[in-house]
Amino acid sequence: MSSHFFVHWLTTAGALSVTAWMLAGVSVDSLFSLGLAALVLGFVNAIIRPLLLLLTLPFTLLTLGLFYFIVNGVAFGLAAVLVPGFGVTSFFSAILGAFTVGLVSWCIGIFVGTQNETNRSVVVDVHRRQDGRWEL
Repeated sequence: MSSHFFVHWLTTAGALSVTAWMLAGVSVDSLFSLGLAALVLGFVNAIIRPLLLLLTLPFTLLTLGLFYFIVNGVAFGLAAVLVPGFGVTSFFSAILGAFTVGLVSWCIGIFVGTQNETNRSVVVDVHRRQDGRWEL
């Protein structure tokens, strides 16, 4: 469990680093700020963003899911407010930054991919016996 958390944290930090490099509206001052921002962003995404999604569900349905980008931008901006040395210049930069971090994290996850129970495929061979019962 701790190795999965560490890999996820490193993936988020790497994605945040790439985002700060790509977008002028997102800045990270130091390596410490980068690590702390990745940690806080993970916390905000795990705790606060689901509450925001629940509260804004009618708007999300009304806009056919486009409001989801706004919620992600709010969560990204909140993480920037909470971490000194991690900054976002505008709300549009927060939305674009959240999208870029998600995209880069997804790309990194394809190549890093931790092996756990959900990623493993299992084949179960089942046969029907002559008396009608099933056996493995």
